[in-house]
Amino acid sequence: MAFGFGKKNKNSSDELVDSNSAAVDQDDAGTSPEGSGPAMLDLPPDPSDTAYDRAVHGPLDDSEIENTDGYVDLGALLITPREGLSLRLEVEESTSRVIAVTLDLNGSSLQLQAFASSRSEELWRDIREQLGLSVGSQGGEIEILDGVFGKEVLAKVPAEASDGSKGFRVARFLGVDGPRWFLRGVLGGDAAVDSEAAKELEDLFRGVVVVRGETPLPPRDLLLLRLPKDAATAAEAGMPGGQDAPSQGGEPLQRGPEITAIG
Repeated sequence: MAFGFGKKNKNSSDELVDSNSAAVDQDDAGTSPEGSGPAMLDLPPDPSDTAYDRAVHGPLDDSEIENTDGYVDLGALLITPREGLSLRLEVEESTSRVIAVTLDLNGSSLQLQAFASSRSEELWRDIREQLGLSVGSQGGEIEILDGVFGKEVLAKVPAEASDGSKGFRVARFLGVDGPRWFLRGVLGGDAAVDSEAAKELEDLFRGVVVVRGETPLPPRDLLLLRLPKDAATAAEAGMPGGQDAPSQGGEPLQRGPEITAIG
């Protein structure tokens, strides 16, 4: 598995819902031509917010697994490794915090961030509404879908391709409320618009384990991530000014995508 890391100079403390704009990443989102809208996904019918049994199907809390053997340990998130999977870690330049991880597999991506929540409050319903307002302010629109994890958001934002043609950037937002945490996933590339292309990344999302920890945190605070040991060694030894360091396999590390902010 290859690891990558990139620096980001934007303050990300309010990445979940408090920024004033939402961006669908220009490189990793799916696309559709102008007028066509996002492709409709072949999703199961009519699950409600409570129909998906997270404790059975995942993502899981670390208290719900016997041990952490075999996972890639990123601090707040444990990821199941898979052949062909690459991890890109986003580092906030001003604080050197790792604030998001993007999983790249077969030309599609899944960006992950985990946030604190209270025992009594579920965040996903409010976040969906605020996401709609934010995307709308950019001239885009959202569609609430009944998806494999319950309610999902398909967002499209007007964009211009390199050849000057106009269309949309499309991203599919997943959200799951857990015990004192909320996990957000953003599917990009083919997985944003193609249910078959999304299956492996959906499976990876189910397999995520969230490590909330016992530290008291205000609801919606970002749960901190960290570099895996091997990648941390490369970063400490590596390149000034955000240069890319070599990965475990000897290939150059790639910068990750811009963090998708939800407003």
